Amino acid sequence: MSSRKLSLLKLIIIILVTGAGSLGISLLLATSGFEHLLGNIKPKSESGKASQDKLTSASAQNISLVTNQINEIPKPFQGTIVYQAKLKANDKVIALTFDDGPGPKNTAQILEILKTNHIKATFFMIGQMVKYFPQVAKQVAADGHVIGNHTWHHWYFQMDGATAASEIDRTADIIYKTTGEKTTLFRPPGGFLNNGLAEYAKNQKYAVMMWSEESGDAERRSPQVPMQVENVLKYVKPGAIVLMHDGGGNRSKSVKALPKIIAGLKAQGYRFVTIPQLLEMQAQEQHLAEVASPTVTKDEHPNNQLNHQ
Repeated sequence: MSSRKLSLLKLIIIILVTGAGSLGISLLLATSGFEHLLGNIKPKSESGKASQDKLTSASAQNISLVTNQINEIPKPFQGTIVYQAKLKANDKVIALTFDDGPGPKNTAQILEILKTNHIKATFFMIGQMVKYFPQVAKQVAADGHVIGNHTWHHWYFQMDGATAASEIDRTADIIYKTTGEKTTLFRPPGGFLNNGLAEYAKNQKYAVMMWSEESGDAERRSPQVPMQVENVLKYVKPGAIVLMHDGGGNRSKSVKALPKIIAGLKAQGYRFVTIPQLLEMQAQEQHLAEVASPTVTKDEHPNNQLNHQ
């Protein structure tokens, strides 16, 4: 074989080997890229790491959006005062609410009772208490309960706009930073509606949540357990909002009364929902009623058609 032909053969062999190597490398890279998508291999470059961080951040934002959608209240209730939901007599649902927490003892005990009974409730938290007991607040959110705003200091006196704004905004901020929940539910301390707080809350599109039933556990002379139970069960109706407390003092009687209240309501055929769920039920019922009986204008009325013929 001539030296020219031999050189040509060597060149062909080199090209084939190089091509096979490139193919192998390409296949390896493709495999590595596939595993990276599955999260099995960490990106080796800074750009790859940045891309993965963006994906993780996007996933977290999506989860946050889902949570916010669950806790969001229907628009008709934004900027309004609500005492209870207006439901049909056979819609036997009720919302349990707890004020003045979170606290290290009573809140934890109430959470355990709710978990045992597979119940979700709504907790109206004081900003200072969230600051002092952030882990308890986080547990409330982790257990799937809804959190509402109950001001920073729990003050009753008349406030100017700036003070009212600070009381509500600071509390909303710490609730979000601690639990990730953006609440649009507000409950005025003591139920006072004319000291500047409710007005500011309504202007900020909060639903100002009052109550239709209460155990009486925050009264100066707190009733004994049997009376607290009777206070709730005696006049309860579908769509009721029940006021109890997990903070603001020794709530040991509230803790003892809660299982009995739950058992009594279940015996009457009630099931338990959060405030947003309760308001969503009313909104849906109203929508169905409007669809079933649409508003008819003068020009649309059938008899009006006859008059023009």
